[in-house]
Amino acid sequence: MPALNRAEQYGMKIGRYEILDEIGQGAMGTVYRALDPLIEREVAIKTVDIAQLRSEGPDAEARFLREAQSAGRLSHPNIVTIYDVGETDTLAYIAMEYLSGSTLRDLMDRSLLPLDLAIDTALQMAEALAFAHEHGVVHRDIKPANVVVTGRRGRIKLTDFGIAHLLNSNQTQTGQMLGSPRYMSPEQAMGREVDGRSDIFSLGAVLYEMLTGRYAFDGDSLPTIVYRVVNEMPPTAMHMRGTLPPALIELLARMLHKNPASRPNAREVATALHAVVSARQTASPDTPSAVAEPMSRSLRVFAFGTPLGVFLLIGVGIIVIEHFVSAPPPALLQSAEPEAAPALSAPVAEASAAESAPPPPQPRQSRTASIPPIKPDAYLQRLDEKAVELRVKRTELLLRYTEQHPDVMQVDRQLEQLRIERRRHVRLLQKQQAG
Repeated sequence: MPALNRAEQYGMKIGRYEILDEIGQGAMGTVYRALDPLIEREVAIKTVDIAQLRSEGPDAEARFLREAQSAGRLSHPNIVTIYDVGETDTLAYIAMEYLSGSTLRDLMDRSLLPLDLAIDTALQMAEALAFAHEHGVVHRDIKPANVVVTGRRGRIKLTDFGIAHLLNSNQTQTGQMLGSPRYMSPEQAMGREVDGRSDIFSLGAVLYEMLTGRYAFDGDSLPTIVYRVVNEMPPTAMHMRGTLPPALIELLARMLHKNPASRPNAREVATALHAVVSARQTASPDTPSAVAEPMSRSLRVFAFGTPLGVFLLIGVGIIVIEHFVSAPPPALLQSAEPEAAPALSAPVAEASAAESAPPPPQPRQSRTASIPPIKPDAYLQRLDEKAVELRVKRTELLLRYTEQHPDVMQVDRQLEQLRIERRRHVRLLQKQQAG
């Protein structure tokens, strides 16, 4: 195996790190999975031949180490952690956090992302870039392959700051076209000096693709792609996915503006995406939910699925019938629910049963016996309807994926937010109707 041969060539070690296997080829060289024997921790080792670095210029070796040190200063939950940087006789290397999740590229290649997942991913990327830019580091190669979705809660990690460098570095990259053509900014495509606003354009191209399932800039050759990046705007995302919030469309257009001065900075992008998320969570009861995706594919899964799918469909039907036919449990509306929210790891089916099951009889002298039942308003009814929609969606996702899938975890997160908002609103109604 090539990976074993390379490991044997370096005595099964790079520095103090014991090579386990080869992960792949990165922008700067080979990437390995390795073990740090000092603390028994798995790491990813990104390497490049020193001879190759020196062939690219007299200062290329120093720049590689300097840029790795710059990335190592970034400590943020959405940025891969750099542990160490060093050299052997033949290699320069960076030891970093080992991530076992799928890349955003892998997820996007499978299917069109749910809208809320696309917005949340872009928000986490914007937060990471805002932190990096505020510390003087530009990424220069934002693309789906450099975003890893890891952990149970859909946490993303922005990787490969190996070609980033300090904004105040004396070594500029003017005249060099770094990055992936479909996601690079116009100024980057023309070989001009770039700053954090170039990363914003690239993030806009990634967000456009997450929302539409199509590249913002594409072509059958590199010159065609570069020409479109520099001179053309992509078709508006609204024409391809009509449920998109207008504020999101407006933000996307600003991010993809050809003039860097007209783009928002990363912090402004994160703030705008937070506003979009908040607006969707507090949407008017009369506004159709933008989260609901077309059901035709899901219905086909139900119609031709396995017996397990049939049983799950029956369970979903029972939930819907109980919600729309049965009267709301009086005790659920008479008293506020406990302050502590249930853990996200608890099965949603159990949470659903707990919400819909009749409560045990209360003693005659119960403290809540004197509180009259509240009258549900339109907002409370909409919250309950939304919860049913999400439970149905979660069941559909489980027919295809496991509970570890980011889409399922995103629905779990939304269900938890709905439960918290429902408790808050029930308490508010109690106060209003009691007064």
